[in-house]
Amino acid sequence: MRPLYPVLLLIISNVFMTFAWYGHLKFKSTALWVVILASWGIAFLEYCFQVPANRIGHDYFDAAQLKIMQEAITVVVFCIFSVLYLKEELKWNYLIGFALILLAVFFVFKKWD
Repeated sequence: MRPLYPVLLLIISNVFMTFAWYGHLKFKSTALWVVILASWGIAFLEYCFQVPANRIGHDYFDAAQLKIMQEAITVVVFCIFSVLYLKEELKWNYLIGFALILLAVFFVFKKWD
C-alpha cells in the first residue's frame, strides 16, 4: 500500500498546481498581481503534497520514474480540468500528444534486460 502513497499525493498535488497555473484563466478581469498572489498560495499547497510524494516515492522509485509519473498524472489531471473547469474540448491532436507523453511511462517503467 505504501508505494501507492506517492501516486495519491501526486494526484492531489497536481490538482492544486493545475488550479494555480490555469484556474485564473476564468478571471481575466482580475488584476494580474492578485492572480499571481492567489496562484502562489495555491502552489504552496501543491508543494505540501508534492515534496512528501517524492520523498516517500524515492523509497520505491528512482527519480526518473517519479518524474515521468508526475508528468503522466499532470496530463490526466489537466485533461479533466480543461474539459470540466475551462469548458474546452480535447482535440484529437491534443490527445495524441498527451498519449505520447503517457507512452513515455511505458519506456521508463519497463524493465529492460
